[in-house]
Amino acid sequence: MKVHIADVRDWPRLPRLVAGQDYLFNLAGQTSHMDSMTDPQTDLDINCRAQLAILEACRQHNPKVRIVFASTRQIYGRPDYLPVDERHPLRPVDVNGINKIAGESFHLLYSRVHGIAATALRLTNTIGPRMRIKDARQTFVGVWVRRLIEGKPIEVWGGEQRRDFTYVDDAVEAFLLAAARPAAVGEVFNLGGPPPVTLRELAETMVRLNGGGEFAVRAFPGDRKKIDIGDYFADDRLIRKKLGRKPRVELETALARKSAALSPRPRRA
Repeated sequence: MKVHIADVRDWPRLPRLVAGQDYLFNLAGQTSHMDSMTDPQTDLDINCRAQLAILEACRQHNPKVRIVFASTRQIYGRPDYLPVDERHPLRPVDVNGINKIAGESFHLLYSRVHGIAATALRLTNTIGPRMRIKDARQTFVGVWVRRLIEGKPIEVWGGEQRRDFTYVDDAVEAFLLAAARPAAVGEVFNLGGPPPVTLRELAETMVRLNGGGEFAVRAFPGDRKKIDIGDYFADDRLIRKKLGRKPRVELETALARKSAALSPRPRRA
């Protein structure tokens, strides 16, 4: 196995990296919603321009490659109805969502026009071992985990918003199914998780599983409130029907596994 460490914006290297590959799981992206608002040009470069460059490299150097693209539920914006299905209007509340729509649309266009077999998976909050915890650039849950480890209270903004979560193993299974099933080509699928919970309920569960800690409910910071989507949870019946995918790991189990992964390991004598 070869590992290439590179920046997806390093476009001259892309042809060499995609050539000869059977599958491309395209998870490259800038995921921070606030960063997209404070540094929109970088978000544009990573989530839009670079995605087009990847697809052009595939079209010119490996048109038979099978691509599964990591899209996001953020592109829906504030839901008109719940649960949100794939027919819901796309109305993002931040620059990240707009650029992710473009990245997803490029993949579907190249599938229709150029015959590059592509699928887009609209991910919700993905959690599990090895989740980023140093900041909120992947998911706020990571920051909550870190604060519990440091003995600091979790800050819950609002608290009554409902969310669903996907355990990392369930997300991986969805990518593999999408890559393996011909019925997935040219399609968009929501990934759903276990039944939704409020953020307050999530904080209560994390404190309990941690065996201690506390949380405080705060008003939303003004800049964050502007791009908050309120309640969101997915209707994932389409991927269940077409690919037979359904989440296997309940939220509490997922959180418990994350806690176990972060527990200090005993030192060897």
